[in-house]
Amino acid sequence: MIDPVTWKPLADGGLPGKLRLIDQTRLPRELVYVELDELDPIVDAIRRLVVRGAPAIGCAAAFGLAAVCQHSRATTVAAFLAEAGATAATLAASRPTAVNLSWALERCLAHLRQAAAAPGATPAGLKRRLLAEATAIFDEDLALSRAMGQHGLELFGGQTGVRVITHCNAGGLATSGYGTALAPIYAAQEAGLAPKVYADETRPLLQGARLTAWELQRAGVEVTVICDNMAGALMRQERIGFAIVGADRIAANGDTANKIGTYGLAILARHHGVPFYVAAPYSTIDMALADGRGIPIEQRSGEEIRRGFGCQTAPDGVATWNPAFDVTPADLIHGIVTERGILRPPFGAAIRQFMQAGDRAGAPR
Repeated sequence: MIDPVTWKPLADGGLPGKLRLIDQTRLPRELVYVELDELDPIVDAIRRLVVRGAPAIGCAAAFGLAAVCQHSRATTVAAFLAEAGATAATLAASRPTAVNLSWALERCLAHLRQAAAAPGATPAGLKRRLLAEATAIFDEDLALSRAMGQHGLELFGGQTGVRVITHCNAGGLATSGYGTALAPIYAAQEAGLAPKVYADETRPLLQGARLTAWELQRAGVEVTVICDNMAGALMRQERIGFAIVGADRIAANGDTANKIGTYGLAILARHHGVPFYVAAPYSTIDMALADGRGIPIEQRSGEEIRRGFGCQTAPDGVATWNPAFDVTPADLIHGIVTERGILRPPFGAAIRQFMQAGDRAGAPR
């Protein structure tokens, strides 16, 4: 697997270093990396979808905070904490829907505050601690993805050649390197089950066609790209084992925000009797929101519709409506694949128990 987000140290392996990202806007034409250590370019990279996918954004924010803060000239711990807090606030505002972004930044700040309270704390020491926490977030995400893959194997029932449909990209490119929705597919491929994947193209930015197809093809998984408006016809004509998608935020009742078009796919799946699953780690669950009505939905530029990838596809000046995400109601979701098993309805109780069990086990929150 390719890590979409890494920390690129200098030759001596220590600070300073840079946030290293695959520029996903240039896939599948070319595989290009960018290395950043300044706040404005990092914010721009997140906004422009150089890096995207909720877990990957969280990892990028954590490494980005470390990259920017390594240049701090603060001479006191208090001044360093103030700078880190201001930098984190700017990063947190770059995209509003994916809760992993603010979650990762708050986890880093909480770690800094704890370290700052220790006797002998220094700005130099806090810089090292910040990088260590960002690295821990990255390593944890990879472990969570692998665990989701193993639990998601249950969906295949040991059968070979199961047809799966997915929307957007929730694989290695959207995480630390293995995936959420694609993790069970990779696990099935590794187990010799030879899954067959249909990838919605995912208008208007084509994350399914450009990214999901690219990474599945590289991994040797059989993948077929379809236009978004072909999913219903496909479900009528082919026996689809299940649909699975990732998530950018899951409310306490199971309502799930994911890439625009997910809601429609869930409705089609229900109509055709296709089980519809969401795959996400604990960090994507927002217990502060009772239901999906409170999830902020990012609105993006109409130029993505009018001039997608530089080609005019609608008249200049025509009105557009371009939400980046939609919310799928919990009653359309068959199960939520997590790092500790598959949650089943009723989701309110299942999610509450899942999160409380993680707290009791000492999982970071």
